[in-house]
Amino acid sequence: MAESNYTPSLTLDPSGATEAVPAAPELTLTLEPTQDAASQAEAEAKKKEEERNANAVELNDDLLSPEEKKVVEEFASKIDVRDSNMVMQYGAAAQKNIADFSEAALNNVRTKDLGSIGEDLSALVVTLKNVGVPEKKGIGGFFQKKKAEAESLVASYSKAETNVDKIVKQLESHQLVLMKDIAMFDQMYDLNTKYYKELTMYILAGKKRLADVRAHELEDLRKKAEETGAQEDAQAYNDFANLCNRFEKKLHDLELTRMISIQMGPQTRLLQNNDTQMLEKIQSSLINTIPLWKSQIVLALGIEHGKQATEAQSAVTQMTNDLLKKNADTLKMATIATAKEAERSVVDIETLQHTNEQLISTLDEVMKIQTEGAQKRKEAEAELGRIEGELKKKLLEVRSGIK
Repeated sequence: MAESNYTPSLTLDPSGATEAVPAAPELTLTLEPTQDAASQAEAEAKKKEEERNANAVELNDDLLSPEEKKVVEEFASKIDVRDSNMVMQYGAAAQKNIADFSEAALNNVRTKDLGSIGEDLSALVVTLKNVGVPEKKGIGGFFQKKKAEAESLVASYSKAETNVDKIVKQLESHQLVLMKDIAMFDQMYDLNTKYYKELTMYILAGKKRLADVRAHELEDLRKKAEETGAQEDAQAYNDFANLCNRFEKKLHDLELTRMISIQMGPQTRLLQNNDTQMLEKIQSSLINTIPLWKSQIVLALGIEHGKQATEAQSAVTQMTNDLLKKNADTLKMATIATAKEAERSVVDIETLQHTNEQLISTLDEVMKIQTEGAQKRKEAEAELGRIEGELKKKLLEVRSGIK
């Protein structure tokens, strides 16, 4: 995520929360591997796991500025793990910000009609291709006089120019919308960075407070229960341990939301990049294609008028030769113009490579983080099982002592 000078403020008065969606199970039709294949696969998996562990990002206060560390330190002391309502709503305001941000990005994609831009560009291509194409009228049409040909070309150009001007206005309107959207995506990216930093601070403050509570208050209750052997002391220890576990689960939910915020960063840039590419395409059409087309039409009209002045009284054979030459010249210019347009690169290959690399990197990062989160939850489950077993054993010891 990009760094920012903004220092978030933390609050225990939330306005909303989101729920984590469980991942769908994966199915496979792969047959059971042989012993050698299984060993090789296990070695490769272990190697990949080591690489992932080496590149894993540790969530600690090294990610914060000195001012943010101070805010986290002060806020952590205010957290009351015994307050069930506070635990339930902890960090919910930041979660709601992420949810609202995601909804805003989704609405932007829903309301944007890039298809209409493509239709306008296609209409422009069709209009330009049809300019100057004569109607088929049989042998009589072939022997039309030069004046009639010039007038037909002028009429065709005028009709096309009207259509092109209309399309140009539509493209300019699309261009303005795209420019506004690109600027809006910059603002959305900055907001997402702010929300990501807020969630990070909530998580770090909560973990700091939870570690302190478990090391002191919870430990004191455990020692007291062992010393007195009283059922109410054991129950007090058990209740407080449950509160700590609930708060730990809440922090885990915040970590899931933080991951969504991390993913929204590159997603926002991808949407912005799509708009930028479409904007560049429109600019290319407005700046290069249309002026070139108009200059070629003017050139064709000039050539036609010159031929009309010098070849008005030519014989049928000479007229036929002139028509063949004109068609060859027109075909050459059209072919050259078409070849130039076809060979003109709209998007640099480096840009496509960069976009592809970023997308692959984004997907790899998401997979890595999701796998890491699953492993952490699995480890937490095992730890909870051990804690529950220890507690049951201790409670049995307490009851045995009472008897």
